[in-house]
Amino acid sequence: MPGIIGTGLLGQALVSRMLAADLAVVGWDIDPIRLQELAGKGATPARAIEDVAPLSTIILCLPDSQIVGQVVQQLEQLVRPGCVIIDTTTGQPDASRRIARRLEQLQVSYLDATVAGSSLQVEAGDGLLMVGGERKIYDDSQPLLDVLVGRHEYLGPSGAGATAKLIVNLALGLNRAVLAETLALAEAAGMDQLTMLEVLKNSAAYSAQMDSKGHKMIARDYELQARLSQHLKDVQLILELGQHSECPLPLSEQHRTLLERAVQQGLGDQDNSAIREVWDKPSGQ
Repeated sequence: MPGIIGTGLLGQALVSRMLAADLAVVGWDIDPIRLQELAGKGATPARAIEDVAPLSTIILCLPDSQIVGQVVQQLEQLVRPGCVIIDTTTGQPDASRRIARRLEQLQVSYLDATVAGSSLQVEAGDGLLMVGGERKIYDDSQPLLDVLVGRHEYLGPSGAGATAKLIVNLALGLNRAVLAETLALAEAAGMDQLTMLEVLKNSAAYSAQMDSKGHKMIARDYELQARLSQHLKDVQLILELGQHSECPLPLSEQHRTLLERAVQQGLGDQDNSAIREVWDKPSGQ
């Protein structure tokens, strides 16, 4: 029986995948509403982290590395030797490496198994797990990884999965921003946006963001799939990785500015496709 700590959008999608595979799941979240959602799905809501800690496999799906560190610190006093922790959080590669070393001393295994794909894509089986950690633990965990997502790749030692996620998110985020600017120009130039979206999809300019975000941007439908403010956090991590790697990232610097402007406009809790609105309001408004 796997356990999961953190059942937001992505966590709920992972729970749905496990339940569909007839796995019994115990989940915990600080938000009582999330616990009610777990019960409604048929999972077992935990009363506290202590209810999840004795399980042989624990999935973490948390907002950032700081919270992962806090949760792991609680788990250190409770988990059993031989436990495997699978961390799907988008966080700092160095933090993943530190946590792996700490848990190794307790004979607890750790995989940083970050997710490429929105919660909807993951639930539909179209996600990708990018995994770092000990190869044997990855191999032994493959049956559960197969359930969690449609595909998974082993990328190397601890921190490799977290690093890969930031690199993938750099491309995804910039593709989304390019799509927003493209549709803004189409609208301003008097072109039909739906027609132009189809032209773009059938041209060499195609990106998968056109499929998942194009119609949302045109319809101004920002129903939540992935929170805009969360991607701003990711871009901060991307820039930190670039600085640490001595690789300049001028496009990501500009992307951060655009996302900060969107947050200032009150769009932080909207879907990340809401970056489209930045082109409709002059800076400072």
